[in-house]
Amino acid sequence: MSKTTEQVRKSLARRYRAERRFRAYGIISIAIGLAALAILFTDIIGKGHSAFFEHYVKLDITFNEQTLDIENAGDPEQLNYGNYDGIVREALKARFPEVTERLQVRELSALMSIGAGYELRELLREHPEWLGTTQSLWLLADDDVDLFLKAGEKGRQDSRMSAEQKSWITELEQAGDTERRFNASFFSSGDSREPELAGIWSAVVGSFFTMLVTLCLSFPIGVAAAIYLEEFAPRNRFTDFIEVNINNLAAVPSIIFGLLGLAIFINLFGVPRSVPVLGGLVLTLMTLPTIIITSRASIKTVPPSIREAAMGLGASRMQVVLHHVLPLALPGMLTGAIIGMAQALGETAPLLLIGMVAFIVDIPTGPLDASTVLPVQIYLWADSPEQSFVAMTSAAIMVLLAFLIAMNTLAVVLRKRLERRW
Repeated sequence: MSKTTEQVRKSLARRYRAERRFRAYGIISIAIGLAALAILFTDIIGKGHSAFFEHYVKLDITFNEQTLDIENAGDPEQLNYGNYDGIVREALKARFPEVTERLQVRELSALMSIGAGYELRELLREHPEWLGTTQSLWLLADDDVDLFLKAGEKGRQDSRMSAEQKSWITELEQAGDTERRFNASFFSSGDSREPELAGIWSAVVGSFFTMLVTLCLSFPIGVAAAIYLEEFAPRNRFTDFIEVNINNLAAVPSIIFGLLGLAIFINLFGVPRSVPVLGGLVLTLMTLPTIIITSRASIKTVPPSIREAAMGLGASRMQVVLHHVLPLALPGMLTGAIIGMAQALGETAPLLLIGMVAFIVDIPTGPLDASTVLPVQIYLWADSPEQSFVAMTSAAIMVLLAFLIAMNTLAVVLRKRLERRW
């Protein structure tokens, strides 16, 4: 008896040790996952936070009529074609009178962004009385200057600017003629070849129209398909075949849907490339399986007693589904739709195949205007050679992650607030 008891104790001890090891492995796995996530977020935020700020330089701008070639500041035609770069060069030469050689003047002019001329045009449009006067104005610096001012000592040494340009910027900085400001254009402008002028707003608007088309198509079609398969379809080989294919489509790589959209919507139906309608159609194909599967799972959670009670009171099959089953299953369907939309929002591969990689400067005004989406904008910036686009890529990733986290949080909140326990 004692020998048997001892064996049982040893067996229990081994089980307890195995259980403790299993728990330890689980904790270690979670810790590794959280550490990897922390490293990822730290790297993205560390590289991208600087893109939310940009530097300006203070200059005394003389709105000279001869240099601008503007006689009447109230004439829009003259304002549009004024030589604003010329008065910026004159202001820089007045600030650094020792610069006389042509090459030095060119390097000095390169300190300012080409956007400075656009700023001056708008300022003169708002204040026509400034023509012929001198004003102290803060103008946008070039992206290389911005990087130089943001960098530490080692980063400034590695800057690609010349030694003279570094000395001029350092002199402006020491004199208090440089200022760091919030980069509002990052959230209000479209794409640009110049990093200091580029923004994500056109991509955000394009993503909005694309997601709107996707939601308007995928949600009603997916819910209708789920209701039919779960409530009305007979159980036979044909419906089994449909269910198997729906489950398989949910695991198909997204690039396959891009190829499908290229073959059908573009080559067959002639839908224009790089428009939100086309992107929405392709993403609808991709999100439909997810919405159908989650909607069917939500319908299955409705107790059969609800259906039986409604039919016992004389309701038709359609009335049972529309008046009782659908309202009770809708919270789960909405949760699945939000998760599917969040997945679609982060997709890049299918949209690359249908041409949504265009260089879009103007903000789209509708689902038929040429546009791109935020993930593709990130892809384009990541492939740009300018060093400033590294920070802007990370900043755009931060914005995209914020949208994705918000959508998934909304799905969790809706599930918690609207779910019913039977």
